[in-house]
Amino acid sequence: MRQDRPGHREKKMAGTKHHDYHLVDPSPWPFIASVGAFLMAVGAIALMRWSAGGELVFAGADIAQPWLFLVGLAIVLYTMFGWWRDTVKESQAGYHTRVVSLHLRYGMILFIASEVMFFVAWFWAYFDASLFPGEAHQVLRAEHTGGTWPPQGVEVFDPWHLPLFNTLILLLSGTTVTWAHHALLHNDRRGLIWGLVATVALGVLFSYVQAIEYSHAAFAFSGNIYGATFFMATGFHGFHVIVGTIFLLVCLIRAMKGHFTPQKHFGFEAAAWYWHFVDVVWLFLFASIYVWGSVGAVIHE
Repeated sequence: MRQDRPGHREKKMAGTKHHDYHLVDPSPWPFIASVGAFLMAVGAIALMRWSAGGELVFAGADIAQPWLFLVGLAIVLYTMFGWWRDTVKESQAGYHTRVVSLHLRYGMILFIASEVMFFVAWFWAYFDASLFPGEAHQVLRAEHTGGTWPPQGVEVFDPWHLPLFNTLILLLSGTTVTWAHHALLHNDRRGLIWGLVATVALGVLFSYVQAIEYSHAAFAFSGNIYGATFFMATGFHGFHVIVGTIFLLVCLIRAMKGHFTPQKHFGFEAAAWYWHFVDVVWLFLFASIYVWGSVGAVIHE
């Protein structure tokens, strides 16, 4: 019988995995993502200077052009694709044990919690200005508020028109993504795919309707505190809807490739969590900004 050389056995044991954690191989994505984010940040300043007809001189050259932002955006998007592609491969290779999957869930929960606080800031800004318009009138210029809410001269949206239609769209999308989830749990591949198709279609429809709504706004982003708080809160929510739609579209493609199983499908589950979060935020936006904010206001026809 072959005998191991001294120290050979210890080396084999050292190379054996005795834990449920995934020690990730060296990856270029954090560095590439940092470069892309930096170029996007500087490029955004250059883009705003360029759109305003100004200059941004760096090392003797005027970089006030849109190309720097676009290059950074392309790098970030490519990083997202490559990094998540590697994560999918690691999951299929069996690296995502029960412990790793639990930590992924913790990470998604913390991410959604941070998103909740992000929207709390916009709600806080809206209610601070709306509940105390007299104080806002003293701090800001008189034409900004007029001491009333909505500010004098501002015609708001009819909450029972396009905003209500978009509310119904998101509520329906919440049911379709739940349908897809239950279909996956019962290994109904057809129900999973059609549920995701319906959810993605409803997400695209919501963004389209919101674009139409914005095009008919009787107020601008600048000029009064109402427009600023309205477009920041609803606009960022619209951005989250677009991100969630892309998230679900990727899940749809993965579902068509057979990546998910009833026992292992956290990628889809995370997308469903995110989509339900977007739904809940919209309900608060609709109730507070559209419905409550239109009480006693002039409705734009």
